[in-house]
Amino acid sequence: MSPINFSIQKKIPNALGRAGILTTPHGSIETPAFVVVGTKASVKALSPEQVASLGAQVVLANTYHLYLEPGDLRVKKAGGLHNFMNWHGPTMTDSGGFQAFSLGAAFGTNVSKIAKGEKNGESFSEENGEDIALAKIDEDGVTFRSHLDGSEHRFTPERSIEIQHNIGADIIFAFDECTSPKAPRAYQEEATERTHRWAKRCLDFHLEAQPPSGRKQALFGIVQGGRFRDLREESARIISQMKSGDRGFDGFGIGGSFDKEDMNTAVGWVNALLPKDKPRHLLGIGEPSDLFGGIENGIDLFDCVAPTRMARNGTLYTHDGRMNILNAQYREDFSPIEKECRCYTCAHYTRAYVAHLFRAKEMFAATLASIHNLFFIVNLVKKIRRSIVDNNFELYKKNFLNNYYKTDAIV
Repeated sequence: MSPINFSIQKKIPNALGRAGILTTPHGSIETPAFVVVGTKASVKALSPEQVASLGAQVVLANTYHLYLEPGDLRVKKAGGLHNFMNWHGPTMTDSGGFQAFSLGAAFGTNVSKIAKGEKNGESFSEENGEDIALAKIDEDGVTFRSHLDGSEHRFTPERSIEIQHNIGADIIFAFDECTSPKAPRAYQEEATERTHRWAKRCLDFHLEAQPPSGRKQALFGIVQGGRFRDLREESARIISQMKSGDRGFDGFGIGGSFDKEDMNTAVGWVNALLPKDKPRHLLGIGEPSDLFGGIENGIDLFDCVAPTRMARNGTLYTHDGRMNILNAQYREDFSPIEKECRCYTCAHYTRAYVAHLFRAKEMFAATLASIHNLFFIVNLVKKIRRSIVDNNFELYKKNFLNNYYKTDAIV
């Protein structure tokens, strides 16, 4: 028996999107939902109480980082992730695979999960030359050096699951290889096939360590395949049909890299094939246009560091587009960041004050900006969900995006 339950309440007509409820051992999540990233068992600059107060339902922590510091066994000794970080709602952990990639194979290359018009693989090779200074991928797993002290470590599919069992989140992910968006097709094929073999090992180990009768954690399999339709569809079929005994994955993550202009299409390819009765999570994606596109194409959960990362750099979301609070025009602007916003920051502070905090390099700047940005994104997804329930998704999407993207400039 799965430790989670997923039910669909309403569907978007003539599309793959839906509104549902995902029930976990630590509470229910109304989907679609934005998953707030708490990489090191902490949402940067915010307390768990602040995260909860802005409407967040679920937090995702990072396996790679918690393994290195403080160590997964220490988190287990503390009573698991929920007790350790004092977050009592649903939690997730990723597998650590993307970090082994981004802090290893792509270290120093500024490669992200979304390519912007990069169609070739000229800067990517299987050996990766100097780019792979911190990581080495082989059939059995990944050997990498800690970005903290240079010490050598190794993740295998089984080890990733073992670490995630120790951390104790409600939903965990299979260990996968996340390739560069610049990778050529031949390497994407090899990496996708390896991800499938690793997924089976993860599922076998998970069910052996946590038999169905006593399972407390749900395991999601990850679909890869880069920007290639046939690889994506093949991966979706293989991962969705994969079983250990009579048990399959409890849900699915869609990982890897995308071309920006093709991302929503690629998500649609995958979700047209994945089981309709299980939740789907789009890993590492969170821009407003991507949220609408992902939801329309069947995504139930998103996570992304962008809202807090942008906030710490002084970039704030508004319904009129992004705002750079460091621009001179805000130094004597005594209005809230956004007049209609109901977040704590907008209720109590002005643009001028937040601008002052950033210029003065006060830590409180990151707190107020992060509260606003997370409130904006978390509640945007909630409003999208409401539009699905109320049968006006298309109208809400059109109105929001037309207003948000009416200018490409950051004001």
